[in-house]
Amino acid sequence: MKQRYLAEQVKNDLTKKMVFIGGPRQVGKTTLAKMLLERDGVYLNWDVSKHREIILKNEIPEAPMLVFDEIHKYRSWRPYLKGIFDLHGTAKKILVTGSARLDYYRYGGDSLQGRYHFLRMLPLSVAELGITGKTELKQLLQLSGFPEPFFSGTLNYSQRWSREYRTRIIQEDIVSLENTTSLQKIELMMLRLPFLVGSPLSVNSLREDLNVSHKAVSAWLEILERLYAIFRIPPFESNLLRAVKKEQKHYHYDWTLIKEEGARFENMIALHLLKWVYWKQDTEGKDIELRYFRDIDGREVDFLITEDQMPVLCVECKVKEDIPTKAMHYFLNKFPNCKAWHITLEGDKNVTTKEGVHITPAEVFLSGLI
Repeated sequence: MKQRYLAEQVKNDLTKKMVFIGGPRQVGKTTLAKMLLERDGVYLNWDVSKHREIILKNEIPEAPMLVFDEIHKYRSWRPYLKGIFDLHGTAKKILVTGSARLDYYRYGGDSLQGRYHFLRMLPLSVAELGITGKTELKQLLQLSGFPEPFFSGTLNYSQRWSREYRTRIIQEDIVSLENTTSLQKIELMMLRLPFLVGSPLSVNSLREDLNVSHKAVSAWLEILERLYAIFRIPPFESNLLRAVKKEQKHYHYDWTLIKEEGARFENMIALHLLKWVYWKQDTEGKDIELRYFRDIDGREVDFLITEDQMPVLCVECKVKEDIPTKAMHYFLNKFPNCKAWHITLEGDKNVTTKEGVHITPAEVFLSGLI
């Protein structure tokens, strides 16, 4: 496969600061780092005893580029990296990757402030893979965007990988962050969540299902979000709309967990949009967010992209139906400058309605993202 989409940005950022790459486990962060490792560069993995010994002795390899993998497991990783960067500056390129916990732990007393760029790496997408046809799109939908199951090319392998992946998140990531007595409840919640994709997520309903406190469920959801197991999308608020304001929708980075085709398709679109939003945030510093619209009368638009808190793009996704919804027309009446897309998994129609809604196949729309 060709270089991942972050490669050139990482190369450019390394000339100015350290670079941290966050994202879900097994998304390809280490592979990318090794591909970018320059000649005479040094790769150090905290999980390798020989490499760990070098770090613990505070020995700094004489190399133009250092790649640190899983170093966040070292209690003193922040001052260690700070010392190297303050001593050598950009004369020694430093690239840091790790499991999803890297993103979680970097929030705790960040002594590295101003010394690094943080880039989020997400699963493979239509644009990154160069997909142009429905057959390849449906293969991506079926196998997931994670490199290992996707390139396996088989549904059986993808299903096995997905089950093992969920187990690793629980046994390796969550166990280090949460009381072990809660693990069974958290796993039950993780099994329940895929069936709730696409609708506003009620924390109170989850609390009742699991027989735990509202505070516990909220904390567990936050952990799953920080560990890149799920992501949540808040509703769009505006004085022009009687919009709901509290309940968020949630989606999974591994969309194969969702069995119903329509909900899985919506989840895949959500992740493609999130990848584009993160790219704009991390590489251009744009004030751009992913939202959804739902009002108290039940009108809903699946996704909105806002820039500077104003909607610039709205997206509705359907498996077969190629007629824009009344809710989208209602929203466009309120925000006529917002570009509107109605995308379908099965349809071939590629037209623009008199109201300005672009109806197009999903592969066409997604190929224009990142």
